Amino acid sequence: MALWALAGILLYKDPDTIDGICLEELTMLEIADDAEAADLALDDLGWVNRDATADDVVELRRHLQMRNGIRGLEVFTPDQVERVRDVFYRDGFVVVSDVLNADQLAFLREGVDREIHEIAKRDRYRVGNRGSHRYSFGGASRTGHQMHNLEWAMLIDLPTVTPILTALFDSADYISRGGGGDFCLPGAKEYQGLHSDMGDRKEFGAVTAGSFRDPRGLLTYRDLPCPYICCNFLTVDVNEINGATRQIPGTQHSHEPIPTLDTEPEWMKLSAVCPAPAGSVLIRDVRAWHGGTPNVSDHVRAIPNAEFYAPWFREPMPRSMPRRVYDTLSEHGKKVCRYIVAENHLVTGYRDDLGTGARNVRKNKRDGHETS
Repeated sequence: MALWALAGILLYKDPDTIDGICLEELTMLEIADDAEAADLALDDLGWVNRDATADDVVELRRHLQMRNGIRGLEVFTPDQVERVRDVFYRDGFVVVSDVLNADQLAFLREGVDREIHEIAKRDRYRVGNRGSHRYSFGGASRTGHQMHNLEWAMLIDLPTVTPILTALFDSADYISRGGGGDFCLPGAKEYQGLHSDMGDRKEFGAVTAGSFRDPRGLLTYRDLPCPYICCNFLTVDVNEINGATRQIPGTQHSHEPIPTLDTEPEWMKLSAVCPAPAGSVLIRDVRAWHGGTPNVSDHVRAIPNAEFYAPWFREPMPRSMPRRVYDTLSEHGKKVCRYIVAENHLVTGYRDDLGTGARNVRKNKRDGHETS
């Protein structure tokens, strides 16, 4: 048996073909349709071309079970608003349990199951768009968000979360940026590098990224009060081995360079926000350093999100919510979403490359074009 690499996936297969596709063609595919994904149960979508019983996986699983997770992690309830606020300001993140009731959690799970299957049907080899077996819901979407789905729109104005957001922003006049989130399938055995979800404004030709820039050069976005909050909702119990997000406490204001995977100390790799029960929300100041951890379990870990800007902060926002969805919202929800509602027809669905930027053989073949 030969060892081959495809977009970071290790494949132990025949040296000339993989699943009946010649290796030369396969290395160009990167993203390909999966005719079988629609018929698989959600938790059976992972471990593609990866062995859950391999020695390195068994050892990694054992290591994570023994050592992964923030020691003394506090999980609050929705009525502890002041304590939630204080810990959020201190650490740059906080976990609140019981923000979704049983019906809401079931509804959200239905949407997550549907959309994960839609993505998996387009990615036979689980190349992912955030690493192998790891995906951004928003990154794969044509709108950059999932707010065309009612399950995600439900997250905008939850009675358990809205008072907390009002306290964190010190105002009820915050606005929605949209929402997506991420998921990792079983078999996402690599770490995702630490990163921050925003930065100072920079121009790249005609493209502008970020929003804040001090022309005096005295302040950066890290010196500001929290401008941007992400609420990740846990659809399963998150534990040591199923891909919990790792958060580095107190880094939301840090001016230090974010370490790479090679230079990151071991304690940071083990700073995972777990255990935490399904129906909870992980509320993040997106400036705080964070990253994904391995999912070497037997089930999918999905954390759909809703994202919000402070009343005084703006970045360019695509119109990602159809009017028909907007009209289902509460009055507060409509106010919060006024900048993302689309008055005209909104093209939804998934990008041909799922947001990987990869060459897409499916589309080229469909259009009768050769790949190069």
